[in-house]
Amino acid sequence: MQMVLLTALGVGGATVFGAILGFIFKKISHAFSDIVLSFAAGVMLSAAVFGLIVPALEYEGGVRGLIITIVGIFAGAICLNLIDKLVPHLHKLAGNDFEKHNNHGLSKVLLFVTAIAIHNFPEGIAAGVGFGTGNNHQAILIAAGIALQNIPEGMVIIGPMLATGVKPRRTFLIALLTGLIEVVGTLIGYFAVTIASAILPFALAFAGGTMLYVISDEMIPETHAHGSQRGATYALLVGFCVMMAFDVLLG
Repeated sequence: MQMVLLTALGVGGATVFGAILGFIFKKISHAFSDIVLSFAAGVMLSAAVFGLIVPALEYEGGVRGLIITIVGIFAGAICLNLIDKLVPHLHKLAGNDFEKHNNHGLSKVLLFVTAIAIHNFPEGIAAGVGFGTGNNHQAILIAAGIALQNIPEGMVIIGPMLATGVKPRRTFLIALLTGLIEVVGTLIGYFAVTIASAILPFALAFAGGTMLYVISDEMIPETHAHGSQRGATYALLVGFCVMMAFDVLLG
């Protein structure tokens, strides 16, 4: 349990660390942020496949395991898609523009925080669910991949928040809140599969599906929106291969 708690704090703290870097380097170029975020997306993609989806397949095995895994992946993606449609929030676009989602009458800051929470909460669940397999090494790799992604994410949210007129202190508190959301998600994911181990293969696949959705729906489009798509593509491949190499060499 101590390892799970430390991991949860590390995953959430990575967002805060990224936010601190965002304050230091306020003028981060789109090209740089796209490359770093793409690398992190590749790491997350590898963690989702080898740390969550493959173990879900192996846990049950056979056709039953395949069906459970496929259903879990789509359930995770559909769940995030529904949240994306129903919960008022903002999606960051190029520059300091935002795409509105059912947000009439709510403050831009609240909507922006909600968007980050939609992203971070399932990532936290994925980190926590990983410990349900009993393979702490694999679970830590999953959490490390998510934490690595949180650093550039924490960096890139600072500029838009400051640009909308949010005071630096409040901006940092918001970043801290988004990190705490991920800590809560990690603990919920861990306790869910600990209490009901029968749901483990579905939970693994569900978490993998949420990560695949975030990568495809948010991270890749964001990194391909500013003219650096070729470099972003190769950065994703490098991130994927680095995480895969860690999984093989340290496994």
